[in-house]
Amino acid sequence: MLTLYGFAYSNYYNIVKHALLYKGVPFEEHLTYPNTPELLAVNPAGKVPGMITEQGTCLAESSVLVDYLEEVYPEPPLYPADAEARARVRQIMKVAELYLELPARRLLPVAFFDAPASEQLNDEVRAALDRGVNALNVLTNFTPYVAGEHLTMADIYLRYALWVPDMVCPKCIAWRASEAVQGLADWQALMADSDISRKVDADTADNQADFMAYVAARK
Repeated sequence: MLTLYGFAYSNYYNIVKHALLYKGVPFEEHLTYPNTPELLAVNPAGKVPGMITEQGTCLAESSVLVDYLEEVYPEPPLYPADAEARARVRQIMKVAELYLELPARRLLPVAFFDAPASEQLNDEVRAALDRGVNALNVLTNFTPYVAGEHLTMADIYLRYALWVPDMVCPKCIAWRASEAVQGLADWQALMADSDISRKVDADTADNQADFMAYVAARK
C-alpha cells in the first residue's frame, strides 16, 4: 500500500491526498513535519509531501507525485486524453503555484508571526499575483470546472494553491482572489461541496493546533 508522508495542514500534502481519494487508491498517512528523520528518509530535501510507492520507491514533490498517480492509476483520469488540453491543464497548475501560492507564501511571516511588513514586499507580491490573475482569466473557463466540463488536476491544484493567498492576502494587502478572477467564487463553492473536500478540510482543521505547536517549538 502507498504511504503518504506529511501533515494535513500542508496544502501541497492535500493536493496529493485529494488526488488519491478521488482515484480511490488505498493509502496510509504518516504524520511528519519538515526535516524530521522520517521525512528525510523519504525525501532528502526534507520537504512535504513525500511518498513511498507500493513497489517501495521513495518519491517527492507534489507535481511529481500527482503525475505518478495518473500514470500508475489512470482511472478515473485527472488529465485530458488530448495532448493540447493536457498541456493546458498543466499550465494552469504551474500558474497557480508560481504566481499565486508562492508569492502569497512570502506574507506568511507577516500574517502569523508579526514579521515587519514593507511596501516593497507588498508591491512585489501584488505584482506576482496580478500576473497570475491575468493568466487565470485567460486560461480558465469554469464551465463548471477550471478547464471545462470535467474535473481535472488543475482543479485540485488550484483549490489548494489558493489556500495560502486566501488566508494571508485579505489581511496583509486587502486582496482577494475571488474578486480578481471571474467565476472563481462559484467554482470554489463547487469544489468545497464534495465528500473528498470536506474530509480534507476537516483533517486540515484537526491538524492545525498540532502544526502550530510544531512551529512554536522551532522558534
